[in-house]
Amino acid sequence: MNEKIRAAVIGVGYLGKFHAEKYAGMDNVELVGVVDCHPGRAEEIASQVGAPSFCDYRNLFGRVDAVSIAVPTPLHFEIGKAFLERGVDVLMEKPIAVTTKEADALIDIAEEKGLILQVGHLERFNPAVRAVKALVNHPVFIESSRMSLYKERGTDVSVVLDLMIHDIDIISHFVHSGIKYCHAMGASVVSNTVDIANAHIEFENGTVAKVTASRIANKNERKIRLFQKDGYISLDFAGRSIVHVRPGCGENNCAIPGMHLEEKRFAEGDALAEEIKSFVHAVITREPPEVTGPMGRDALKIALNISRQIRESRQRIKE
Repeated sequence: MNEKIRAAVIGVGYLGKFHAEKYAGMDNVELVGVVDCHPGRAEEIASQVGAPSFCDYRNLFGRVDAVSIAVPTPLHFEIGKAFLERGVDVLMEKPIAVTTKEADALIDIAEEKGLILQVGHLERFNPAVRAVKALVNHPVFIESSRMSLYKERGTDVSVVLDLMIHDIDIISHFVHSGIKYCHAMGASVVSNTVDIANAHIEFENGTVAKVTASRIANKNERKIRLFQKDGYISLDFAGRSIVHVRPGCGENNCAIPGMHLEEKRFAEGDALAEEIKSFVHAVITREPPEVTGPMGRDALKIALNISRQIRESRQRIKE
């Protein structure tokens, strides 16, 4: 491999633009191109990051070592497969694909060729998430709430694949268990896809999770609360803070008798920069990425199960 990794970004819409900016600012990366099906957009971002622009991703075959793919989800499989088959490492924005069959095919190609396939579950790189991992000890109940002001962007897919999948991945990361039971409900309010959803998930190890996501809220909120035998943890993604309530030694700073409350706040970070640094590190060292293809597939599988149940419940109501 060259001294610098030759990288490109496929799809430079809202999120892909930031990918291009991060690569352009890295000393060990040469951004060799940005691709977008809209020529004006490709040229605009290319001029900002100092890289060539392309309208067809195929023009990059043979010119890149690694790519970020930030195109609409229905195109993930086609474009990811094309680059993996040509020996290119891939950072795929979430969700990894439209179906688990597509996800498995991408994973198989990457494994067969010894390639890096990382999935862009951004919250894994939130400093509060990284810190709370060491505190989690077999939670018995988890409650997550991800609320967002309405934005037109992202409404081509349901809120489950747009927002809830972040929490599905984080919860799976904490629990490490298969699913025993799942029940979900949801509704379309503004868009043609599901805008608000709630899921009740029971894991094989006994953990129960209640997961809610909405993109029609009047405020932004991203929180997870975990209850376990030795205490309670509240994680605020947006505020990058942790509240940890645990057995104490007579301290009176907590409203719960015999418990001690500790709050930690983390400096504002750049989760996307950390995600891309992690990907570049995996490309250089050939070590597994922090969010592997199978992890992305597992989150997708749960999200699709929830989406299916919502469709079926809505159909019963119509009948």
